[in-house]
Amino acid sequence: MSAVSCTAAVGRPRAFDMQTALEKALDVFWTKGYDGASLSDLTSAMGINKPSLYSAFGNKEQLFLKAIEFYENRPCSFFKPALEQPTAYQVAETMLIGAAKNMSDSSHPQGCVMVQGALACSEAASGVKEVLTQRRQKSEEDLRERFELAIAQKDLPSDTDAAALSRYLCTVINGIAIQASSGATEAQLVEVANMALASFPKGE
Repeated sequence: MSAVSCTAAVGRPRAFDMQTALEKALDVFWTKGYDGASLSDLTSAMGINKPSLYSAFGNKEQLFLKAIEFYENRPCSFFKPALEQPTAYQVAETMLIGAAKNMSDSSHPQGCVMVQGALACSEAASGVKEVLTQRRQKSEEDLRERFELAIAQKDLPSDTDAAALSRYLCTVINGIAIQASSGATEAQLVEVANMALASFPKGE
């Protein structure tokens, strides 16, 4: 009897849905930033207690990094799909228009949780800030590699500085994120995106 009960307890599923809880945590981090989100804020939004949070996700920093990973891989994410576009212009267009529309979407907090998280991190959260900086640099490197391929394929002029172009686009996207978090509308941000696209170099 006791053996059966023990087996049932071991096989019992968690009392909460991990993905839903992670989505709720992401919303808190997105709205309040890493430092501004207290454990009480997180557990209240996720519908769990602190022991459950630690058991499922580790500490606050580990939860934040899991939330960031979830954020980057959402179906509505635009950065990774943009890299797969057939031309360099379409890469830039998908990325910039995607940023303008996604970051102003009222169905979730505005702006970018990664940009806001990096800007608002205190000295005590230097580890989180470093990870976010590394992820931003990795995105810039991935974009640079995509533009280098475009140069090799003559989809961009041979004298294009792939590193500067990728840095420029990432800087515009970061600016769009900050403007979105300050209340800029989709139309206003799409206008910014289109101005950046107007100066994008054309292929040979």
